[in-house]
Amino acid sequence: MLTTKIKLTLSLVAATSLLAGCTSSNSDESADYQALVQQDISTFQTFFKNRFPDVEIEDYKNGVYAIDENARLQWEDIEEFPPYELEVDDGKVLYETPFANGKSYADCFGDGAVRKQYPQFDDKRGEVVTLELAINECREANGEKPLKYKKGNIAKLSAYMAFQSRGQIVAARVSSEGAYNAYMGGKEFFYSKRGQMNLSCADCHMRATGYYLRADVPSPAIGHVTHFPVHRSKWGQLGTLHRRYGGCNQNIRAKAFKPQSEEYRNLEFFQTVMSNGLEFNGPGSRK
Repeated sequence: MLTTKIKLTLSLVAATSLLAGCTSSNSDESADYQALVQQDISTFQTFFKNRFPDVEIEDYKNGVYAIDENARLQWEDIEEFPPYELEVDDGKVLYETPFANGKSYADCFGDGAVRKQYPQFDDKRGEVVTLELAINECREANGEKPLKYKKGNIAKLSAYMAFQSRGQIVAARVSSEGAYNAYMGGKEFFYSKRGQMNLSCADCHMRATGYYLRADVPSPAIGHVTHFPVHRSKWGQLGTLHRRYGGCNQNIRAKAFKPQSEEYRNLEFFQTVMSNGLEFNGPGSRK
């Protein structure tokens, strides 16, 4: 059972969500969209501060291991010889291998330490651009075929780039009406119930986090994006954030969207904004 305090805090989160939804139709170009989302960030992060008062907000970059002490000890042992190490090395080789035209990923991303730039809202295109989408657009711009988005080389490349970017601070910006609408789309997805089990992202990763669901504790929603791509024991390999989104939808018996769909890119944008102030520390290892 949730305590009264937690219930009230969650109600505040829901109320803020509904209130922000009322403002999304505001077409006033002078609106301070970042100030609007800052209210959400404060409410969202305060929920977890109240839910786990002994956990420093910065520690949520470690996902469920910020709140599950026993699991954290096992995870720290694994991280001494991380299972993704060889895949990061593979990603480095891929990153440095020239395309057929003689150029390489470095011509698009420099040294690869660009994780803090993604996801971003591209006002000219009117959509959210994620790191994996940018990787494939770099390939296509240089005459190469796009990679599949769930696993394999796309995950190895983004893992290498995430590793290059470790320590960068999450600072996603919502600075236009288009960006705000995309953010609101992600927010609506996060709080909306779906599937045969009638669950939302918030049900598992806010309401239920800290409690056991079968044999596992659901991870806190804050910091979800900081450590991807991840090497999951269940997968036996690296996988992208959108692969995990799809798996979550399937777990609640809801239809999964395609990786890099507008729905998942907007969700990633919302979750990244909610994690502002944390460090990127990917890639990570998880169960």
